[in-house]
Amino acid sequence: MTTNALLDFTDLPRFDLFQPEQVTPAIAQLLDDARQVVQRLEAPDAPARWEDFVVPLEAVTERLGRAWGVVGHLNAVVDTPELRAAYNENLPKVTEFWTELGQNLKLFEKYKALQTDAGYATLPTARKKIIDNAVRDFRLGGAELPDNKKARFAELQEQQAALATRFSENVLDATNAYELIVDDEARLAGLPDDAKQAAYASAEREGKTGWRFTLHFPSYFPILQYADDRALRETIYRANATKASELGANPAWDNTQNIVEILKLRDEEAKLLGYANFAEVSLVPKMASSPEQVIRFLDDLAQRARRFAENDLAELRAFAKSELGLAQLEAWDITYASEKLREQRYAFSEQEVKMYFPEHKVIDGLFRLIQNMFAVEIRPDSGPVWHTDVKFFRIEKQGKLVGQFYLDLYARNGKRGGAWMDDARGRKNLAGDVQTPIAYLTCNFTEPAVVDGVKRPAYFTHDEVITLFHEFGHGLHHMLTAVDELGVSGISGVEWDAVELPSQFMENFCWEWDVLQHMTAQADTGAALPRALYDKMIAAKNFQSGLQMLRQVEFSLFDMHLHFDYDPNGSKSVADVLAEVRHRVAVVVPPAFNRFQNSFSHIFAGGYAAGYYSYKWAEVLSADAYGAFEEAQGDPNRLAATGLAFHREILSIGGSRTALESFTAFRGREPSIDALLRHSGMVQANG
Repeated sequence: MTTNALLDFTDLPRFDLFQPEQVTPAIAQLLDDARQVVQRLEAPDAPARWEDFVVPLEAVTERLGRAWGVVGHLNAVVDTPELRAAYNENLPKVTEFWTELGQNLKLFEKYKALQTDAGYATLPTARKKIIDNAVRDFRLGGAELPDNKKARFAELQEQQAALATRFSENVLDATNAYELIVDDEARLAGLPDDAKQAAYASAEREGKTGWRFTLHFPSYFPILQYADDRALRETIYRANATKASELGANPAWDNTQNIVEILKLRDEEAKLLGYANFAEVSLVPKMASSPEQVIRFLDDLAQRARRFAENDLAELRAFAKSELGLAQLEAWDITYASEKLREQRYAFSEQEVKMYFPEHKVIDGLFRLIQNMFAVEIRPDSGPVWHTDVKFFRIEKQGKLVGQFYLDLYARNGKRGGAWMDDARGRKNLAGDVQTPIAYLTCNFTEPAVVDGVKRPAYFTHDEVITLFHEFGHGLHHMLTAVDELGVSGISGVEWDAVELPSQFMENFCWEWDVLQHMTAQADTGAALPRALYDKMIAAKNFQSGLQMLRQVEFSLFDMHLHFDYDPNGSKSVADVLAEVRHRVAVVVPPAFNRFQNSFSHIFAGGYAAGYYSYKWAEVLSADAYGAFEEAQGDPNRLAATGLAFHREILSIGGSRTALESFTAFRGREPSIDALLRHSGMVQANG
């Protein structure tokens, strides 16, 4: 009899045995197992004790979570019609179970009994946190609602899950379906050779002649950045800015109505739970205390950044007019003109820098940094993978396995855009039997080019290197945990607006001379990054940082206002909200046809609803945390001690205490915004 790959929990996920037809029977069995355990635990005579109640409930729900996690992961990285059908068939069943569980009043009463029991005070901190989180989450899950409202709440969860999936699928389908074939090489003037080679190889793979460009970031972005042909830039800009909208290629992929429906359902959910709006619901498990506090924080950042952004734009317009002959700077000119200005001002191009970052050197340099900073060893490992490009590694500390991770770096059809870390398995310790954590690290970089039958190394832009370090920071948070309780180990239980702390913290090291020396080798000469070029990169580090900060603030305010003071049942449209936010904070306003919101997957399909501000909120924490390393520069012993302290007080602690407590334990004080402003070059005018 064939083993169902999703039911093998002995060790690593069995990607080698997985078939889409296994999803439905496996999920059916795991749901049945889970419901039987729940039925036993909710019985009046079942004791509300940790070992007899929490442990069996966690064990059976973890198996379901791990199996469904594999299905969701594969659906994101190797989407096929068969897998998509299986995923969509089972999503409502899984959603229904988790909603039922979150509304189970009998289980809720047992968690409350654990919380009020005399023995609660003597429990380890991690177990107390799990119990407290469970009580909070039962309330957010509608456990205290009357039965008729529980049924409606369950419908809302199922409908939201289905809409989020449809939103994501529309973005993926619109991205995969688009191609731009250029048959005249003269139109590609300005494009780097590697971008042209990739486009030529892409056309060849599709049996077409010429150069093929898609809406995958590594394919379209070089056109916006380097193509001298303005009409070509406009064509690809329009295609990308209108994907998954009514202006896109296929009306079936238009997300406009999905956005409206999602917002209506979230608003109804909030009202059912007794909150004024969904933003209040979203913030209950976060560090920020209220939507008003978040908006004040963002408005303050916008005010601080505005004069820098206005200067950035004035400079760019003047340069585009005098040097490039662009009297009117259009949206599709901004990236191109910015790159030309950067090249003129700092005498280097991003392409020149890219030729110093071959994949193998970047990976080696990243691993070397991690190993030195946290006293661990990273080694290649073997295990089943879902694609030939995927690599697998293990992390050891003092010879013992502490975690493993998959690295899936390249963009391809059937793979969701962007970059992310997800957990395949969390850490737990049951009676001395330690289950080590496993992470998925996923990016969408340009794959190695094949020229004349020879495969060349993949080269990364410095931005891509930063992205890799960012995702690896999430991975370290998950894998270097020392917490024994699954519910708060790694990234589990960490406040959403603090979860970006380790990832953004890691980005800082991409700018350190000592780190870059060990992760660069020029394509033709093999030489490490020269000091002169590094100095130019540092000088250019905050190039247009005002514009960049305002852009993030704009997205964050749009998200927060949509979920706070926007009425999805009123006459104002989502586009109106975006326009109002832009009027208030933006200095660059995209053209009227831009439908950015229709592919804003973070908030409509990715868990960041009323939480996109987290990136800037956590950046305050991460910049301040990195400040401790800056203060230790030049003292190897102090640097080593700082790395171990960061590991001990932040990475290893996971969600077993609040993020503010962890930060304060590491830094010796509460966070300050000063380091973020300094790192962004926004000190002088505000000093």
